[in-house]
Amino acid sequence: MTKSDLNTSEFDHYYTRYIDKLTDETELQTGFETGKSKLINFFSSIPSDKLTYRYQPEKWSIKEVLQHLIDTERIFMYRCFRIARRDISALTGYDQNIYVEPSRADEKSIESLLNEFTINRNNSISILTSLTDEDLSFIGNANGSPMSARAAAFIIIGHDIWHMEVIRNKYL
Repeated sequence: MTKSDLNTSEFDHYYTRYIDKLTDETELQTGFETGKSKLINFFSSIPSDKLTYRYQPEKWSIKEVLQHLIDTERIFMYRCFRIARRDISALTGYDQNIYVEPSRADEKSIESLLNEFTINRNNSISILTSLTDEDLSFIGNANGSPMSARAAAFIIIGHDIWHMEVIRNKYL
């Protein structure tokens, strides 16, 4: 299943910013696997003195951005899984900003954060492996809008790319 299989009616317009980071040829399973390596290499290459840097006082640190990527993947894979299992319950949104402070990301080592990311990503890959194309095509409701299981998963890959670009452009 590739991004070209995705229809814009399968997700809220807000998520276009992330979906558009992917090429039409991006294959879902491969995107998660290669994205894992790229993200690990990217965050591992950041100098340690930059990991708690904020380009403005109210912005997240680089470690907090990484924790945000982990937390968002957890939430969107939960959405993906529930929708793929034909759960038509309305899934609530989440306020990403309230997750940051209690995460205490800046107190964690980069190795610990990357380990957490790796475990989480491997779980996501395992979930995707267990789902059929039919499962992934099912459309549910997330945050008041239609969302297919595959859209929830593709958004994760594009979201990672989006934030790595922000870090490159504003933090480094």
